[in-house]
Amino acid sequence: MRRIVNITILLYVLFGVSMYIYFFTGSDIGIPVEYKGTSADPTTFMNARELVLSEEYSSVKNFLFFLGTPFEWIVLFLFMVLGVSSKFEQWAKAITSKRFVQFFIYFFYFSISMFLLIFPFRFVSYQLSKAYHISVQSFSSWMKDMTIDFWVNFIMMFVAMHVLLLLMKKSKRRWWIYAWCMTVPLTLFLTFVQPVLLDPLYHEFRPLQNKQLEERILEMAEKADIPANHVYEVNMSEKTTALNAYVTGIGSNSRIVLWDTTLEKLGENEVLFIMAHEMAHYVKKHIYWGIGLGLGVSLVGFFVVYKLVSFIQRRFGKMMRVEGKGSFAVIPLLLLLFSLFSFVISPFTNYVSRYEERQADTYAIEMTKDNESAVKAFQTLAKTGLNEVDPPMLVKIFRHTHPAIVERILFLESYDGKIDR
Repeated sequence: MRRIVNITILLYVLFGVSMYIYFFTGSDIGIPVEYKGTSADPTTFMNARELVLSEEYSSVKNFLFFLGTPFEWIVLFLFMVLGVSSKFEQWAKAITSKRFVQFFIYFFYFSISMFLLIFPFRFVSYQLSKAYHISVQSFSSWMKDMTIDFWVNFIMMFVAMHVLLLLMKKSKRRWWIYAWCMTVPLTLFLTFVQPVLLDPLYHEFRPLQNKQLEERILEMAEKADIPANHVYEVNMSEKTTALNAYVTGIGSNSRIVLWDTTLEKLGENEVLFIMAHEMAHYVKKHIYWGIGLGLGVSLVGFFVVYKLVSFIQRRFGKMMRVEGKGSFAVIPLLLLLFSLFSFVISPFTNYVSRYEERQADTYAIEMTKDNESAVKAFQTLAKTGLNEVDPPMLVKIFRHTHPAIVERILFLESYDGKIDR
């Protein structure tokens, strides 16, 4: 066991060193030579200090992501092989004989332990964004968000994992398909209630205060056959200087949302382009396509996890202490496998997302016919968020759900309605 732990830690250290070399010495984040001097060249809209800060911030941020993700996998693995998960189960069963309460106690021990072990990565990320003036959020406000996030995730994951264990106990061969069937209504429900129940836990929403701008946006919505009565703005200036806008919810709970920082730092025509982009997601039914893709991917995921759990319990169950039928200690294994599957499949899901974003950009430029404002919007987005204009390939593949800013700017600047979609 000691050898397994030592090898795991050694591999993680070697991986961390390779990622450090990749992001800080091995990857060139500069744009291709042929784009130098164009509107996509950051030297044309960032000063020298902003260019340096953007390079530093992006490199550290990406490094933390690729360091933090496998760290979570290792923690889950060690929880199994070192018997931590089994010990939590023993403690829970020593307190009460009621299985539901036992699992609640076990899952609380497990969740709070995971939260505390991963907390340093989150804290460093918070401090990083503060140091580079992306975040202006106080530590107390940030901790409030972390606490809310913990309890929201705990409640949802507790219910999901409890039901999953019951299904695994009742049906050894078909639990994965029953579990997937239950995710269908749950996914639709959560997507429907997110704008009115979950999002307000973190942010303050209100109808757009600039009524003249709202009227222009609603005119665009009417032309696009979008049944919208309000555009919402969210108070993000007390937390960040970055810009964002998004569409969320389904059915009558659909909302188009602008951060107040976006309203402060973009001109009206640039905001209109952003709004047209968000309307495109509604018009193109990207939310519904996203739900469908998510459910399809999750079906494959449940099947893959089912096969791997069966194999691991059969071959390595004793060593990893996950051999017992219905044992709570299998939870880290399930979460580890689902997380690994999600990471492995992310290049595909990110590619689909980037395709939809290109569709939305095309729709927006066709609606506004304002190439200059579209380009200016993305230049400001990169400048204020210290975003890398042309990130390294690993980042594009595993992190980016949107096309690189260099690609978006060049596309929008040259778009004349004749480019093949």
